[in-house]
Amino acid sequence: MPDPFFDDVTPRLGLPYVVAAQAQKHIPINESLARLDGLVQLAVESRVVSAQPVSPVAGGVWILPGGATGAAWTGQAAGTLMRFEAGAWEPLVPAEGVLAWLKDENQMVAFDGAAWVPLSATFRSLTAAQTPNLANTRLEILEQEVTLSGASTATGIAIPNRAIVLAVSTRTTVAVTGATAYNCGVSGDASKFGGSLGVAKNSSNIGVIGPTAYYADTPVLLTAVGANFTAGKVRVAIHLLRFDAPAAVA
Repeated sequence: MPDPFFDDVTPRLGLPYVVAAQAQKHIPINESLARLDGLVQLAVESRVVSAQPVSPVAGGVWILPGGATGAAWTGQAAGTLMRFEAGAWEPLVPAEGVLAWLKDENQMVAFDGAAWVPLSATFRSLTAAQTPNLANTRLEILEQEVTLSGASTATGIAIPNRAIVLAVSTRTTVAVTGATAYNCGVSGDASKFGGSLGVAKNSSNIGVIGPTAYYADTPVLLTAVGANFTAGKVRVAIHLLRFDAPAAVA
């Protein structure tokens, strides 16, 4: 865990340096090894657990959501990595570009400097910075795991205004109960991206459509077939094209 006597650290990962003529060199070396053990090939237990675990696994890392609670978690900023070892917690501030595997979501996320986002959401063509005087077109994939309940459930992510949708794909990540199947679409067209889709774990569908433009932010809607949803989770991915206007003239 951090030692107040050693303040010289590397700029990105905060690994303590061993300074000249330093006594007890094993302390900063062991601290650096512990941080590397947590940050290299980073695998995170969860980013949605808000209550500090009572019996955390040794070496376990969590991404804190907003409003996290617990003796060590309270007051830490959302997005902070909290690592547990030897009976103590250590907060680690991620650097922009750090990647992490989410164990409970089975997906990769990246820290963009402000928040952890699905790695698929970072897929881009040329950026505006790379082509400062040109219009920009980019392929994006917006992805979310949705917990199902009731007659229908809308995604928290939305098809963006003035985007062209190429497909919406789904995978059942936790077996759906209550309903015998589900439809994937939007309000007013419940099965636009697929009808009577499978409720068993790992059932999947790729809802390819003719390129369709949307002129308002539009959530994807999962609608129960046969009866209301009582449980289950579905991962939804929206595959789309987005556009930027030419840069402003100085």
